Amino acid sequence: MHRVNCSPRVLLTILFTVLAAAAATAQVNPDEVEIKTHEVIAGKIYMLEGQGGNLGVSIGEDGVFLIDDQYAPLTEKIRAAIAKLSDKPVRFVLNTHWHGDHTGGNENLGKAGALIVAHDNVRVRMSSEQFIAAFNSKSPPSPKVALPVVTFNDAVTFHLNGDEIHAFHVSPAHTDGDSIVHFRKANVFHMGDVFFNTFYPFIDTGSGGSIDGMIAAVERALPLLDETTKLIPGHGPLGDKASLTAFLEMLRGVRAAIAPLVTAGKSVEEVVAAKPTAPFDEKWGQGFLNGDVFTKIVYEGFAND
Repeated sequence: MHRVNCSPRVLLTILFTVLAAAAATAQVNPDEVEIKTHEVIAGKIYMLEGQGGNLGVSIGEDGVFLIDDQYAPLTEKIRAAIAKLSDKPVRFVLNTHWHGDHTGGNENLGKAGALIVAHDNVRVRMSSEQFIAAFNSKSPPSPKVALPVVTFNDAVTFHLNGDEIHAFHVSPAHTDGDSIVHFRKANVFHMGDVFFNTFYPFIDTGSGGSIDGMIAAVERALPLLDETTKLIPGHGPLGDKASLTAFLEMLRGVRAAIAPLVTAGKSVEEVVAAKPTAPFDEKWGQGFLNGDVFTKIVYEGFAND
């Protein structure tokens, strides 16, 4: 892929367009948020949906294993939802990446004694100020108690609640610190933000993400799935192999439409005007991002190659 340059004007266009699309999601009013519990495997694994990334919850005699924790103001509601499933404490929190809608509860849960685990790059990013241009958002360094205490480079396995919970790092996709979590015996995956089910994904190009990385991450996970596998996406409803396959087909299709335009030296305005996502917009463009915004994000990812 040829390198393309984005002018400050183009970057501002991307910033403000995405910001407008995401403003409602980026702000949290805890009084208005309901934590919904979805059964994945009865008596064992659940998905909690609130505001921010979907949570995964494993319960059993060894305690509660929690995947991601949304925003800090929601911690008490999340604890209350978990308490309806188990009287055990939250023993481990595994962050699938560094974004605040997945790590915002770390400080509260860390103070309560949970051991926080994540990929090496998650701790690096949480330890210093981060900036997401798309949301015009600065994230200050997290307090020590919110940082992952245990980090890994490639993979880590927890032997808890009668299962092998295997978390493995994928090369930069949504960010440079993405992990996919596989409950090997239960045949369940938490995909983190490598998978947005039923709508276009946000890709954090400033944190190393790209559509090529997203495609590679999904291609790595798919061979591990069968027709009975259940998937907890980073955002969206519970999924399965068919829904992840459809997501991959969309990513490949969007890339195939945009890449030749970038190679031809088209500007971001010209690429957007060509409507490369048009065949996919009705199905995928009704959620977090519309087709034009997703096109700009994919274009920016190519510029960072």
